Amino acid sequence: MDLLEYQGKQLLARHGVPVPSGKPAVSVVEAVAAAEEIGYPCVVKAQVQIGGRGKLGGIKVAANREEVEEHAGNILGMDIKGLTVHEVWIEQASDIASEYYASIVFDRSAKSSLVMLSTKGGMDIEAVADEDPDAIAHLHVDPLLGFQDFHGRRLAFDAGVDADVIRPIGDMLAKLYATYVEEEALLIEVNPLIITSDREIKALDAKVTLDGNALYRHPERGLTYVKLDGNIGILGNGAGLVMSTLDVVAQAGGAPANFLDAGGGSKAEAITSAVEVILSDTKVTAVLFNIFGGITRCDEVAKGLIEAFATINPTVPFVVRLDGTNDIAGRELLAEANLPNVHTVATMLEAAEKVVELAS
Repeated sequence: MDLLEYQGKQLLARHGVPVPSGKPAVSVVEAVAAAEEIGYPCVVKAQVQIGGRGKLGGIKVAANREEVEEHAGNILGMDIKGLTVHEVWIEQASDIASEYYASIVFDRSAKSSLVMLSTKGGMDIEAVADEDPDAIAHLHVDPLLGFQDFHGRRLAFDAGVDADVIRPIGDMLAKLYATYVEEEALLIEVNPLIITSDREIKALDAKVTLDGNALYRHPERGLTYVKLDGNIGILGNGAGLVMSTLDVVAQAGGAPANFLDAGGGSKAEAITSAVEVILSDTKVTAVLFNIFGGITRCDEVAKGLIEAFATINPTVPFVVRLDGTNDIAGRELLAEANLPNVHTVATMLEAAEKVVELAS
């Protein structure tokens, strides 16, 4: 599961990694309010799960309110390499003296984690690897030993970082590795990792991929998500119902793209997050919501879906089956909202057949 930049930064910050202060915004009004709170100059950054945003106009510095309005207005709705920008991150501008690159990725061939560090940050790391592979210091970490102080020193010396930040760089790498392990990530990449003129170190960007198979061990995230190989997004409340939904969709000739259990008592915010998670998989061509209301209220699910459409503006069809607590109220809310390409059905079998039809 790939996180947006600001979600990655929030995750890193919880583990003590210094990041610039910032706030997300889904409208120009929210962007201006965030900028007024953070102060000027600030940076307006497009939130899409792809690199190269800056070169395509997705990152702009704003010196005042008028510039925030202009940049947020231009960036929201922008197409960046096929992805539409639905959200921006308003961030405190940083004083940059140097830009480094740091990452931790699971190396399947070596069956261990690979830590990389380079003083050529801010660039496409693939280009650096092609043009000057010696500029990237790297080492594998024994999972039983973990990341040690000497690992940080070795990487810093091999990468040729400035002498006065060798120890702080090692400390930063240790925090990134701790985050990587504790959050069960497959990738944590910071590019650039900046050194300020005051010699402070901050993560100016964050690319984080979490292991979807491990989400059930992280109930604080609110969702249980496992990525599969198909193209039909699935959401249900309760593991048993989701498993049954997967089976019925498969019997109808479809291929589920995920297992996503929103849990009992799902609120509107959780449903909105669930839609974001499902649609982060670019292979999804249709989505099925199968909700049986017990603790979960069907009207809350409907509100969450309405909020998600207002925020994300999905382009794929949704099939929604609501049954149980407040199901009539939920269906009435969806009817009143008249969401584009949302189909309500009465039974699970009907829902499966409809979503398979729409997905193809």
